[in-house]
Amino acid sequence: MTWADLATIAPFAAAIITAGLVIVTDMILPGRRTPALAVAFIGLGVVALLTIAVGQKAPVSAFDGAYRVDDLTTYLDILFVAVVAVVLMIGADYIEARDLPVPEFAAVLLFALSGVMLISASADLLVLFLGLELMVLPGYLLAGFAKHDALSTEGAIKYFLLGSFSSAIFLFGLAFIWGLTGTTRIDGVAAALSQMVNGAAPLSPGVAMGLALLTTGVAFKIAAVPFHYWTPDAYQGSPTPVTGYLSIVPKVGAFALILRLFVEALGPLSSEWNVIIVLLAAATMTLGNLVALSQDSVKRMLAYSSIAHTGYMLVGLAAWSSVNSQIQGLDSLLYYGAAYAAMNIGAFAVVAAIQRRTGISSQLESFAGLGGREPFLAFLMTLFLLSLVGIPPTAGFFAKASIILAAVEAGGPAGILAIVAVLNAAIAAFYYLRVVVYMFMRDPKGQPQPVVIGRLMRTGLIVAAVFTILLGVLPEILLPVVERAARALTS
Repeated sequence: MTWADLATIAPFAAAIITAGLVIVTDMILPGRRTPALAVAFIGLGVVALLTIAVGQKAPVSAFDGAYRVDDLTTYLDILFVAVVAVVLMIGADYIEARDLPVPEFAAVLLFALSGVMLISASADLLVLFLGLELMVLPGYLLAGFAKHDALSTEGAIKYFLLGSFSSAIFLFGLAFIWGLTGTTRIDGVAAALSQMVNGAAPLSPGVAMGLALLTTGVAFKIAAVPFHYWTPDAYQGSPTPVTGYLSIVPKVGAFALILRLFVEALGPLSSEWNVIIVLLAAATMTLGNLVALSQDSVKRMLAYSSIAHTGYMLVGLAAWSSVNSQIQGLDSLLYYGAAYAAMNIGAFAVVAAIQRRTGISSQLESFAGLGGREPFLAFLMTLFLLSLVGIPPTAGFFAKASIILAAVEAGGPAGILAIVAVLNAAIAAFYYLRVVVYMFMRDPKGQPQPVVIGRLMRTGLIVAAVFTILLGVLPEILLPVVERAARALTS
């Protein structure tokens, strides 16, 4: 290890150190959330600054090329840091109101952050797998964070069991690719597969087996249909801020893994795996939206909605298969990740604000008359839901438009996906706007208790709302960054 290596991994190391400092702070000042949160937010700021500083020198690598920082790494790391910061803002009041330890919540989130940061910088299959496990293991803890809640425990067990199986399947796939290509380096795997595709080396049937195992393992992680069964129960049982986190960071982190593995390492086999991606995208969009139609719980509805959004993001990956649409497909996927993060965390934050007082459910009836008694929350929820539908000028509109246009330009099966995406957006409008109808056109039953919004939660809501509007009105502020990230991936 050299000083140059340490400088390159400084953001990743800072995230781990911050998690440790939060734990030490809680040991010194037990039961006090303010010092622990202060350390966490300061640490996140340091991680962001270090990420930008290292990113200005990109591309740089460490540990003999196993860890590589490029424009894609910088973009994803800043996105992950921002989402974790907002989750901390909206989660602190909610967690404290249920007598759960806020410092532990912050520390586990920071350890999970280090996992997704490791994924985004991985240039080696083994490092990629380590990052994946470092991302999902804290997720299991967070899903069962309300350990006295039977639903939380049930959801965490399902998440853990299926997550463990999928990790094992994924690891078997990596073993096949490693054994057949003779290397764990992503660029080395791509070079070996290129020789197989071009006929310079024999194409082993084991490659197909490895590809099938990898696709199955990744499909579990992103909750693609039919590997989505753990998602509704895990999301429903988790504390609502945790649900917001699980619907974004592990999902976008898994897409970062897909970009590193499927686009970079398995890119020469794109014509083989693209067919599966097209089928997964169509099934995931359609089933996610159709099942969301029948949900009376807003939280569970948003869980199935997140499955549908996985399908939309897969459309961008499918569009990448076309030579003429490579950059556009990746651009749209990366932009969609940022837009989805802003509007989805905002929607879950509103649910968390309503549920802050224990005993209040996330049923539609809880939102009845919200426009009259809590206009601030009702307005923000309307904004986030309209963005999830894809109504202009929100972030969701531009994100969906870019995904669909990339698919149309790609043509072929991806062009068919564009039609499926438009139809699914129309279906989604029904269950999203139904919540708006309840907020403004239904009277509440009885005398609902007033909603108390803490200062941190209010700040998180405002941050999510600002970015939901900003990314829709001024998408050009992010487009150059997204394009550089996409070009770094395909260079």
